[in-house]
Amino acid sequence: MTKFFSVLIAATFATVSFSALAGSHGGAMTDKEKAEKMEACKKMDEKKADDKMKAECKKMMEKKS
Repeated sequence: MTKFFSVLIAATFATVSFSALAGSHGGAMTDKEKAEKMEACKKMDEKKADDKMKAECKKMMEKKS
């Protein structure tokens, strides 16, 4: 029984560690992607763009200023 709990705890720590590592390495845009996004924002048609796109563009414009 003690061996079982040791294995269970080790597996739990491994899972949590892997999740934290994967989460910290995901989602960051490269400079090239940022430049492409800025160009897309500048060319965006206000009537056709959805709310999410408008919010992202507004956020990027505020960070740039």
